[in-house]
Amino acid sequence: MQLNRRHFVAGAAAVAASAAMPEFMRSQGPKPIYPTRHLPFHLSVINDEISDDLEHDCYIVSKVFGFKFIELRSFWKKNVSELNDEDIAKAKKILTKYDLQVSDIASPLFKTDFPGGKAAVGKVDQFGGAAEYSKQDELLERCIHIARSFGTQRIRGFDYIRLADPLPFLPEIHEQLRKAATRMAKDNLIFLLENEHTCNTATGAEAARTLAAVQNENFMLNWDPGNAAAFGEIPFPNGYELLPKNRIGHVHCKDEVRGADGKSEWAPVGGGSIDWRGQMAALINQKFSHTLSLETHWRGAGTPEASTMKSMAGLQEILGEFST
Repeated sequence: MQLNRRHFVAGAAAVAASAAMPEFMRSQGPKPIYPTRHLPFHLSVINDEISDDLEHDCYIVSKVFGFKFIELRSFWKKNVSELNDEDIAKAKKILTKYDLQVSDIASPLFKTDFPGGKAAVGKVDQFGGAAEYSKQDELLERCIHIARSFGTQRIRGFDYIRLADPLPFLPEIHEQLRKAATRMAKDNLIFLLENEHTCNTATGAEAARTLAAVQNENFMLNWDPGNAAAFGEIPFPNGYELLPKNRIGHVHCKDEVRGADGKSEWAPVGGGSIDWRGQMAALINQKFSHTLSLETHWRGAGTPEASTMKSMAGLQEILGEFST
């Protein structure tokens, strides 16, 4: 498939326009537009950034975007960690129908309070998967079962809701991460730690520290420049330069901007503060070969689906600059 910049711009416009189409019209088009034939990595979308209807999500990801991968976080009013075996079987049939593979399980593992310390943040979004500290071993086993059921090696997790003073607790937190990675390794699974602005690893600098402390071969980073920016770091190039590139196992793509009050706000991809062009060039140059998932979070287009469409158009335009 021969693509050039003109095709990408046209494709981005088609995807953005499709957001306004009624469902019955969208089923007739647009034809999927592949962002580039030269990317060393796969492209994906976190499903619930589109809707709670998994089949609809799969339709958009496969038929509109033309992707082969989808990241699962929540659907049918359940967090992915809460799916029973009947749910899993039903979901697998839908994935097969749309020829989609699961890039990873976007679990809420360790996105809970750590005992003994004072939390630095209030309520955090756990996407329906809240579980107290004492239930994390049980949650880990459930996530392992779900990952194996969906045929993915990767489970995304965190390192507990951010503490007002994390430093005294980091040795024990790191030990918990090592134990979880060791358990996952028994099933040939990879622990993807996401740098999350409401958790104890928020930035590239903190991610480098955590990766240095947790040396398990199957412990990798889910690099999220948007979360790093939300915490106040310049994610690219500053945060990214500090990371061991061979341990980046997944990337989330969203954008961020500072509002008039100085607070961080989400933005459509390409419309915020993050140098996504520079970040994409760096990922391509390093031959990052795993998956990059669109995680819009921004809702400025009115609905999750319309907002995802607009961010996808921005992402396509950026990636089009790397096509030939």
